[in-house]
Amino acid sequence: MLDQYVYKNNKKMRMGYTTGSCAAAASKAAAWMLLHGRILPEVELMTPKGIALHLEVLEPKFSDASASCAIRKDAGDDPDVTDGLRIYATVSRTAQPGVTLDGGEGVGRVTRAGLEQAVGDAAINKVPRQMIREGVEEVCRAAGYTGGLSVIISIPGGAELARKTFNPRLGIVGGISVLGTSGIVEPMSEEALIQTIRVDIKMQLAGGRKYLVLVPGNYGLDFLEDYEPEVLKRSVKYSNFLGEAIDAAVEFGAKGILLVGHIGKLVKLAGGIMNTHSRNADARMDILTAHAAVLGADQETAIRLMNCITTDEALDILKEKGLLEPVMRRLMERMEFYVDHRSGKSLERGILTFSLEQGVLGESSDVRRLISCVKEEMTA
Repeated sequence: MLDQYVYKNNKKMRMGYTTGSCAAAASKAAAWMLLHGRILPEVELMTPKGIALHLEVLEPKFSDASASCAIRKDAGDDPDVTDGLRIYATVSRTAQPGVTLDGGEGVGRVTRAGLEQAVGDAAINKVPRQMIREGVEEVCRAAGYTGGLSVIISIPGGAELARKTFNPRLGIVGGISVLGTSGIVEPMSEEALIQTIRVDIKMQLAGGRKYLVLVPGNYGLDFLEDYEPEVLKRSVKYSNFLGEAIDAAVEFGAKGILLVGHIGKLVKLAGGIMNTHSRNADARMDILTAHAAVLGADQETAIRLMNCITTDEALDILKEKGLLEPVMRRLMERMEFYVDHRSGKSLERGILTFSLEQGVLGESSDVRRLISCVKEEMTA
């Protein structure tokens, strides 16, 4: 159990660790047992967040050729459907040097383009893959082992559990995904999260500042780091709660907001959706298809768009049909309309949306001016 806590809305809540941390810890422990020929009761793992985990190794087994074990997922006080799952790793010697990684039972497999992993790959995201490789390579260096190792991650029960997730809709079949960017689960209720967003906005507007930069999450932050790194320092991450963020901006006296986000989130804004979590609304393809149809898309194109799983897939179709730019112009107009509606036209607003594949897709006329305003406040 991780003895680390956070306070959310005056409540003490215990943190947990991700499926990615479990997979990395199990892999590291299995590699150690294989190379040392004995049981390892506990394994240490340093997470990307800088928190060290000391985790019990469950069901350890080893032979000359392979070793396996499990780590129990602990989500802390976060309501997580994967809490209590056992994440297994089997590590085997291979003739080819280096570390290879794949998913076994209960780990989903990608079947559609546009996700973080390629079609056909196990649904083990980038950061967990890096953690697994680094942990296994650390064990190899310490043991002086220069041969190859194969790592297979498996999650018994993952296929059944995946039915409770959005994996089937994303084209991930056969199990759940191995996730996590920090390695740590920080529990947070919606009420507490909204309050945190409000506090962040209030603090950003302290000292007479008037301009805010709003981003939904890490994609927006990563984009700003390359696009306008100075502006990144003034950003507020609003998660799925765009409506509440706009409300707080008005309440705390903002003059303008710069909204920067991935099209997968912001396309929902073009339909007036202010809570963008997929459990509340997921009209991405409906919105894209409707605007394409208004601009002359034929029935076959509309059907293809409606059958898309990801916005990247839909954008490729729009580009193929010569509709990407006109559709984005219409979407930007609707995004502006709904921000104005929510704020009562009391805010200057700039909106910039992008995709990882296409780059900048749409930029409202006030974006550059608002970026200048944010920078001026930072140097004042």
